[in-house]
Amino acid sequence: MNKVVSFGRWLSKWFTLFVVLWAVFNYLVPSFSAPVVANTKYLLGVILFGMGLTLTGQDFRRIVQKPVPVLLGTVAHYLIMPSLAWLLCLVFQLKGATAAGVILVGACPSGTSSSVMAYLAGRDVALDVSIEALSTLLAPVMLPMILYLFAGQYVKVPTQSLFMSTLEIVVLPIVCGVVVHTFFGKRLAPVLDFLPIVSQLAILAIIGAVVSANHANLFTAATAIVIPVVMLHNLLGYTLGYLFSRLLRLRQPQQKALTFEVGMQDSSLGATLALTYFSPAAAIASTLFSIWHNISGSVLSSWWKNHTRKVWRRWSRTTGVWRMRPWSRLTF
Repeated sequence: MNKVVSFGRWLSKWFTLFVVLWAVFNYLVPSFSAPVVANTKYLLGVILFGMGLTLTGQDFRRIVQKPVPVLLGTVAHYLIMPSLAWLLCLVFQLKGATAAGVILVGACPSGTSSSVMAYLAGRDVALDVSIEALSTLLAPVMLPMILYLFAGQYVKVPTQSLFMSTLEIVVLPIVCGVVVHTFFGKRLAPVLDFLPIVSQLAILAIIGAVVSANHANLFTAATAIVIPVVMLHNLLGYTLGYLFSRLLRLRQPQQKALTFEVGMQDSSLGATLALTYFSPAAAIASTLFSIWHNISGSVLSSWWKNHTRKVWRRWSRTTGVWRMRPWSRLTF
């Protein structure tokens, strides 16, 4: 079992590199992952079922007991990322399925990779898990609504089908995972050691499938513009998420958690829904986002881990001594 844990940590450490290499391989050999294209929703179900297995009653009680930062983080996520996607489509004059794909990424809940990146950066575990869980559970309502509002001008949005499909693909596996965890509890300990490996392999399989389905159009003149759009979408998401957390004057670990929860999307869900309801071209943005946000997230988490922020001090005229200026006054 120790070998499994060690292998999981090794895979997590080099996951970004594997994502890039796997995407390149499937671009060069698209037939390898072609059979997976029709099964991406099952792979996503495996990932989210694993997420449900890791959730406990305490994670949901936390949302009720300390709802303010969780609700604010979730609102920030669903406000910032879809708005950025829509604005970028206007600025870069994207049309049709390409624009719909960018907005679809923006409408997705927080990505599972955000937990890994936030952990490496020294985050608030509780806040990170709570925002991720709440944004994912709200996805069946928020995702069709956001697509209808922002992407309706580009493609026909099947809101009812999207609601039912997102409920089936996202919420049902999570609920099943929570139920299994509730009834079996500690007996699942050996299984939980395998979850990071299974989830990461499933993410790689989805990336391979989408690259395989789009290999002919991935880097054409018509779709090359998606690359800078995706990069800006992610980086601006980090920036606005961080500024939002500073505006709320959250503690530093909470700022890190909210930054990743805003800027990193569940691009696997976006790719799966794009292939199911739109077209392979609409899945390009999700594929590129999945590759890019793992790279940017790794860089940001490493930088945050190795650079502690300096604490400003101010002179108090009343006491005649230096006082530490608090970065946070909201300790939720």
